[in-house]
Amino acid sequence: MESMPSPCFIGDSKDKLYRQKHNPFIYFDNIRTNPVRCANIVPFTQFDTDLRANTLPDYVWITPNMCNNIHDCSLETGDGWLQTWISKIVASPAWQQDGALFLTFDESNPSDDSGCCVYAVGGHILTMVISPLAKPAYQSQIAYSHYSLLRTIEESWGMPLLGKANCDCSQPLADFFPTTVAQ
Repeated sequence: MESMPSPCFIGDSKDKLYRQKHNPFIYFDNIRTNPVRCANIVPFTQFDTDLRANTLPDYVWITPNMCNNIHDCSLETGDGWLQTWISKIVASPAWQQDGALFLTFDESNPSDDSGCCVYAVGGHILTMVISPLAKPAYQSQIAYSHYSLLRTIEESWGMPLLGKANCDCSQPLADFFPTTVAQ
């Protein structure tokens, strides 16, 4: 969590660059009230340290601060931030060794209430799948929701499907990845 003052921080930072509302993990009691689990919610500075040391955890969620996510700053600022960090990520051994980066820009036009799927509201959003495992330059024609992304992660790790990710309407992003034939 970029600009998060300390691990497991609850609330907004004084400079308002970190906003708790963009940290979904802190809202789960079984994470927030468990010091060991909550200690895994860390400031983004830890990501750079782990990336340089090639000691990244198996799953990383990155939330840019309020400036770099372009809520409070220009598109050019956010674009520069993405250029820096995506370049570092795709140059890392962790990503090159069967990693996947899902980049979701979850802001649509405020007047767009079309959604796409049974549980989706709020208009159309952009998600990019960047992975050495993915089809190059592929663009899906399937309408997905955030629950589709959740289902993709859960299925790839053999985890039970949570909430609305367990709906047949929440298809995994499987078409981004070529199927393999068992030999």
